Amino acid sequence: MLRKTFLPAIFILLAYGFAVSEDFKTITAGVAIFLFGMLALEEGFKTFTAGGLEKILRASTNKLWKSMSFGVLTTAIMQSSSLVSVITITFLSAGLLDLTSGIGIVFGANLGTTTGAWLVAGFGLKVNLSAYAMPMLVFGIVLIFQQAKSLKGAGYVLAGLGFLFLGIHYMKEGFDSVGQTIDLARYTMTGYPGVLVFAGIGIAATVIMQSSHATLVLILAALASQQISYENALAIAIGSNMGTTITAIIGSLGSSADGKRLAAAHVIFNLVTGVLAIGFIYQLMRAVEWLSGYLGIASDNYTLQLAVFHTLFNLLGIVVMLPLVTRLVTFLERVIVAEEVQIERPIYLSGGPSDLRDAAVEAVRRESIRLYDLAAGVIMDGLSINRDVLESKEKVKRIVKQSTDVIDEDIDDLYERKLKALYGAIVEYIVHSRGGYAEGKLNEELNAIRQAGQHVIEAVKGVKHLRKNLNRTLSSDNQFAIKEYNRLRRLIITVLRDIDQDRKVASDSGSALSLDHLKLDIEEKTKEFGKGLDDLIRKERIDVQTATSLMNDITYCRETCWDLVEAGTVLFSASDLEETVAMRALALSEEEITEMLENGNEEAAR
Repeated sequence: MLRKTFLPAIFILLAYGFAVSEDFKTITAGVAIFLFGMLALEEGFKTFTAGGLEKILRASTNKLWKSMSFGVLTTAIMQSSSLVSVITITFLSAGLLDLTSGIGIVFGANLGTTTGAWLVAGFGLKVNLSAYAMPMLVFGIVLIFQQAKSLKGAGYVLAGLGFLFLGIHYMKEGFDSVGQTIDLARYTMTGYPGVLVFAGIGIAATVIMQSSHATLVLILAALASQQISYENALAIAIGSNMGTTITAIIGSLGSSADGKRLAAAHVIFNLVTGVLAIGFIYQLMRAVEWLSGYLGIASDNYTLQLAVFHTLFNLLGIVVMLPLVTRLVTFLERVIVAEEVQIERPIYLSGGPSDLRDAAVEAVRRESIRLYDLAAGVIMDGLSINRDVLESKEKVKRIVKQSTDVIDEDIDDLYERKLKALYGAIVEYIVHSRGGYAEGKLNEELNAIRQAGQHVIEAVKGVKHLRKNLNRTLSSDNQFAIKEYNRLRRLIITVLRDIDQDRKVASDSGSALSLDHLKLDIEEKTKEFGKGLDDLIRKERIDVQTATSLMNDITYCRETCWDLVEAGTVLFSASDLEETVAMRALALSEEEITEMLENGNEEAAR
């Protein structure tokens, strides 16, 4: 929205600049090439990491100092704090990070982005980068057209670096030419008015270009050409740091409450850091002068001194904010509250379809587990059993026998508002996420989780059908019919309990989940129900209408139990992907279960 608002004004300004100055055209072309290089570099890292970055993230963010180190390292490598922020929001929305870890990464990313200033100031303005850019572009474009994702990713990275180098070269050339015709230094402003004005320029430039890195490179080039004073360049650097928060704000608009909290933390950190840097700019300048002498940086090398300043004031922000992280998290959780809605909304898919493959799979799995848990509650309501029973250690037979009152809950409404709405969101997410990597085991896993969700929905549908006759029977005085329906209720609750128990064991041990024992139990019990029903009909203990209803409901009960087992097998395996896929391949099918029972009966008959 912000960029659309400024777009006409930007076009008019650029057109006017092109008409009056060739040098302006060269500088802006350099900025455009540089920004395009940033986009290519980000795309390359998304493709080239192929999930590796996500695995590193999980192991590197369990402590605050690790989160900060991760933010510093990844931003230094990628030269894009925006990409690191997007990844962080994605994982926060997927539930793989807590808010404290996300804030640590943002703090580290702010420090890591200062490495760009060091690289450009130390090498980029002294070397003919265009000589290196051309081979990178040639090899990069060749690799981009390859089918293999690793080669394509490497191509984007190479091309991105090539465009970055080329953009820096054109910006430097443009400012060198400007220096021969126009003296921009005469617009220098001193004192705090100048600091505030040029900090505002830095904010505006970063908001427009959506890249603090591009703003820094621009002012480094201007500073190297003596087109801007050192003091004003420092002010712009402060402003660029504050302006980069707009990317976090835009990135969080469609995210979960935690994503919005992280964006707010980013804004607070950068604003506090900027205010401190503006307030103590002259003290920081003296500190930079002392550090530069200690590091052997020449007193007239203002570009490297700007890099020192950029690092120093970001470090100051971390030192001030780090002890306040816990309070900051508490404040953000109190101010930004998760929205209460009537229709069930996804929690882990709030950030939108992810380009990060492990994140997409994990988000879908967690959301589908939510679907299963919600469905288990609806199923208990449908069976007129208190939901707390699933956590109870009391015997199922006794609980069911005592549960004689019908729970007056609108199951159809719960199904539509919660389960159907949530499953629809999961399917939509899978369809969009799958487009980026439509092959391989990760895609198979997404399909398996989608089918597990379908099993959950079918299980609830089975209970919805069964409930009509169950409620009528519970309100009747036919003890024989009540006993049969209690047997159906016991089987479904037993299956839910056993899945929950095996789920906890699999989670604790990290092993794949096999529920074949439940499949055998389901088939044995439903066959017993059928034989018992035949006996009741022969002895005329139930009428024909009740018998017909029971026949149908035995089938619904069996299908509900099978659907729950199929869903649980996919959703609750905590092992690695290959082991889980192998375990599912070994799982007994319905035909194999039936054959085993028939063989067992034949042997018993002998």
